[in-house]
Amino acid sequence: MISDSLKAKAKKIKLMITDIDGVWTDAKMYYTSDGEFMKSFSTYDGMATHLLKKAGIPTAIITGENSGPVAARAKKLKIDDVYLGVDDKLEVFESLLLKYSLGPDEVAYIGDDINDYLVMQVAGLTASPASTPAFHILKPDILLDRVGGDGAFREFADIILACQDQ
Repeated sequence: MISDSLKAKAKKIKLMITDIDGVWTDAKMYYTSDGEFMKSFSTYDGMATHLLKKAGIPTAIITGENSGPVAARAKKLKIDDVYLGVDDKLEVFESLLLKYSLGPDEVAYIGDDINDYLVMQVAGLTASPASTPAFHILKPDILLDRVGGDGAFREFADIILACQDQ
């Protein structure tokens, strides 16, 4: 059940920012015998980007990994704001605020580990997948029921979209 205060926060959201590993993926690293790197993504999360865009809420990706699979997935989903290999996620967050002329309270962020901490302290609405190892550090507004790689991003998007329709 979402509280009235969280519903009020969700109604303000105009941009969704997401980490990838541990949110869109199960946080596991897959390598072929040739050393090729692979990731597994949930189609539920892909649909969430479409639903958000349809509602006028773009999605941005900020990830510490410089990953070809993430770039390919973002391209397929037509996500324009993709930041790979980022050490300072807060700096990118702040640049996105300027780009979209938004205040922090108009941005939702979903992350799962300590490198998401600084952004999660300033974003207007935050969430983490049930599988986060850093719940007590991150203290998200919403601890989701779904785990990373199994539709956690979609669950967060659905919450925001449902609150915006009210």
